[in-house]
Amino acid sequence: MSNLVRSASLTNYAEVAREAGLNPLALLAEVGLNPACLQDPDLRIPTDAVRRLLEISANASGMDNFGLRMVETRQLSNLGVVALVAREEPTVRRVVRAMLRYSHLLNESVYAKLEEAEGVAVIREALLLGHEGSSRQATELLVGVMFRNLKYFLGPDWSPIRVCFTHAPPRDPGLHIRLFGYVVAFGQDFNGLVCTTRDMDAPNPMADPVMARYARQILDATAGAGRMETVGSVRHILLVLLPSGDCSIEQVAQQLGVDRRTVHRRLLREGTTFTDLVNTVRREMATHYLEDGKRPMSQVADLLGFSAPSAFSRWYKQQFGEVAGRRRRPEART
Repeated sequence: MSNLVRSASLTNYAEVAREAGLNPLALLAEVGLNPACLQDPDLRIPTDAVRRLLEISANASGMDNFGLRMVETRQLSNLGVVALVAREEPTVRRVVRAMLRYSHLLNESVYAKLEEAEGVAVIREALLLGHEGSSRQATELLVGVMFRNLKYFLGPDWSPIRVCFTHAPPRDPGLHIRLFGYVVAFGQDFNGLVCTTRDMDAPNPMADPVMARYARQILDATAGAGRMETVGSVRHILLVLLPSGDCSIEQVAQQLGVDRRTVHRRLLREGTTFTDLVNTVRREMATHYLEDGKRPMSQVADLLGFSAPSAFSRWYKQQFGEVAGRRRRPEART
């Protein structure tokens, strides 16, 4: 059985291909990929097909930095549910460990490891594809995405000690220098990033340990074959998806690997409904956030998946019979 990767790995592929004068749909067909993978980031597609697609595209365009071109506009959200775990971890070290721990949910062919010694932190990344042929483009995409994600947490001015690639330098290193700076090095003994342990110690101001725990629980459940034997599995998924603003029953079913009718049927069997569970989870989290008092009301509304604070206020009054501000700690109301 071939290893699989989320189709989010092809984010920006069509745009880069067209800019290079290529026909992205024709190239997808050449490697046996469905065009739907350019629209739905959560499809599971063969990693070797993605590798071949990037190498064919690089050769056809004459751009030996094709994979890196796909990195320039990547966002943390391209990691899907894994991003919800990472953004709630308290330090950059914990962020990196979370991304590495769950990397197999994004790409089953990735081997990644964080090593620290004497003030230096090394993030090693490798693609274990079991094939013959170049993986240059996929490797540069992999390392580039990690680099972009670290800048999300460490700031736009952050730079690692070194960005390492095992392959030879490109004909024109301009894009590499623009993206990574003059710290990029080729012909190294591993692919990845060299940082400082101080970088790893940096706090993540967006962190919420409660949400991080819930997010880890759902990812652990997903990694265990996506089973749903109790209401708890659905609760865990809701706790992770609520802040994204899309916690529909279709999204929950997708995380569990079943259809929406199966989710509905199983919940009814256990004496509840999807709507009831959504309200239960929101009540629990609303109580936590308002009693904690560290977040403004608008942010609480966002974290609970409401489109606007007014929608949150109406829901809260309906659920608790009082206005939301009354539950906040006195020192948090000012």
